[in-house]
Amino acid sequence: MSPRAVGLLAGFVLDAALGDPARHHPVAWFGTVAGRLECRLWHDRRGWGVAYVAVLVGGVVVPAAALERRLGPVPRAAATALATWTVLGGTGLDREAAVVQQRLEAGDLPGARARVGRIVGRATADLDEAGVARACVESVAENTADAVVGSLVWGGLLGLPGLVGHRAVNTLDAMVGHRSPRYARFGWAAARLDDVAGVPGSRLTALLATFLGPSPAGAVRAWRHDAAAHPSPNAGPVEAAFAGALGVTLGGANDYGGRVEHRARLGDGPPPAAADVARARALARRVDRAAVLVCGLLAVRDLTHRGAARARPARRRRR
Repeated sequence: MSPRAVGLLAGFVLDAALGDPARHHPVAWFGTVAGRLECRLWHDRRGWGVAYVAVLVGGVVVPAAALERRLGPVPRAAATALATWTVLGGTGLDREAAVVQQRLEAGDLPGARARVGRIVGRATADLDEAGVARACVESVAENTADAVVGSLVWGGLLGLPGLVGHRAVNTLDAMVGHRSPRYARFGWAAARLDDVAGVPGSRLTALLATFLGPSPAGAVRAWRHDAAAHPSPNAGPVEAAFAGALGVTLGGANDYGGRVEHRARLGDGPPPAAADVARARALARRVDRAAVLVCGLLAVRDLTHRGAARARPARRRRR
């Protein structure tokens, strides 16, 4: 097995066992640096946003690529494991969703509203039980693609630079990729790059949710008929597949600090409830486990590519 595949599997196990690092999280450091750089570079122009993204993403991808090339097999596997553990957020997401589920089951609607506000960007103070459950299921679906499967895919394809690069792009999109007056132009590059980087992870997530969910036919139907109506080209397939697989309806009005967005209906079932949060969590865990196996197979290419490079005879120079 290639060092890359070993590292991905080991990092996945670390995240499952330990969750996010409790203190000194490298992603938090990156966010701090990105916030400070934004204060210096922000101008209401796309070009400044392109420069901002290039500096930050290049600032993690280039050193990661250089490090990977210098490391031997065992250190490379260890570095990949640590990077995978750092960038994955599946266990933290599941723990947050579990608390929302527990508070809904206990009838603690104010507590559920407050807790779901930790994993969604919309206003939650006035949500009813179905609204809280919908927000939680949508977050579980979208973040399964963004915080787990997408990083695993890029890690399987590109190793260390793929892992840290995907997480950097996703973090910048969360910070500045908003449709707001401040970020409409400056955040354009981050949003578009995240759209591109998110394609393989979102499609694999939707595909796995379709095959591993309770209703493959429902997932296919929702994906085919409803996904394109979602404003996000990557969240649409994932949320639609989860909605169809679970037999619920997602989408509706979301309040983002006074700016209300009306999302298209995804799926054709009833509104989700607390029990559906539990089912979404279970489906996300199955998708995560299947994804790490698929991406481990992608990482085998690392071994075959390096082996072929070593075996290729050097050309003789003519004298």
